[in-house]
Amino acid sequence: MSDLAVKQRSAGMPRAVLLCGAALIAFAIASASVARVSGLGTLRNPTANVVKSLALRFEDQADGSVLVRDAGDGALIYSIAPGTNGFMRATLRGLARERRRTDVGEEQPFQLTYWDDGRLSLDDKATGRKVALEAFGPTNAQAFSRLFLARGDGR
Repeated sequence: MSDLAVKQRSAGMPRAVLLCGAALIAFAIASASVARVSGLGTLRNPTANVVKSLALRFEDQADGSVLVRDAGDGALIYSIAPGTNGFMRATLRGLARERRRTDVGEEQPFQLTYWDDGRLSLDDKATGRKVALEAFGPTNAQAFSRLFLARGDGR
């Protein structure tokens, strides 16, 4: 082969490869546009209605316990004994850490909500965090649902 033929072959990509690449890019853009406009592949939570809701405050105690109070009237709803309810403690610790990180005080209560589709959520409107408690399994969600029972609002 002559030097000229070798230089021409290595100088650029074959035309077929460039056309396939351009077609692939066009297909990706078109697919993304169709999916965006039609909502194809989009996950949406179904609309649910609130069945029950509690505004709560959590108070750490010197002995390691955590008192759960109704934010409306300050009534004691539940006491989390030291060394128990690990899921509740971990969830509350995460929410408290977020409040400290964003310099949000403890004035605004947490909102525990039971939805008509069976979900249970704990919201911190002060930071915008929302914990879907049922995502951690029924046993862990029951730990929080006990607060409705303790308040007399059985679930």
